[in-house]
Amino acid sequence: MDNERTATITIGDEEYTLLLTTKATKEIAGRYGGLENLGEKLMKSENFEMAIGEIVWLITLLANQSILIHNLKNKDAPKELLTEDVVELLTTPLDLAGYKTAITEALYKGTKRNVESEKDPKNAQVG
Repeated sequence: MDNERTATITIGDEEYTLLLTTKATKEIAGRYGGLENLGEKLMKSENFEMAIGEIVWLITLLANQSILIHNLKNKDAPKELLTEDVVELLTTPLDLAGYKTAITEALYKGTKRNVESEKDPKNAQVG
C-alpha cells in the first residue's frame, strides 16, 4: 500500500492500514455531510459513549478500505473485514485516543494536494 496515502495502527496483535478512499469519503459524507464536518462532529459529540462510537466507526471504515482493496486484488485469498465489535473488544479507550492521530494522518494524506510552483516566471501570476 502507498505509504504516502496511509497511516498504520495495531488492533490486538494485528496491524491495520488506514486509508481514505473515494468510497470511504462518500460514506463519511453520508454520515457527517462532508469531511469538513467530521472534526467538528468528533469534538462536539454529546457524550463519551457517542464519541467512542464515532471513532470506532471511523477506524473500522478506514481500516476496511485497505482490506477491500486487498480482497479485490487477491480474490483467491480474501481477508476478513474488521467489525466495530472486534475493534471495541480488542482496544481500550487509551488506544482510541492514540488512533485519533492515525485517523487524522490518513484523512490528511488522503486529501492533500501536491502543488507545484510555476517554473517559468512569465506564466506565474503576480498578485
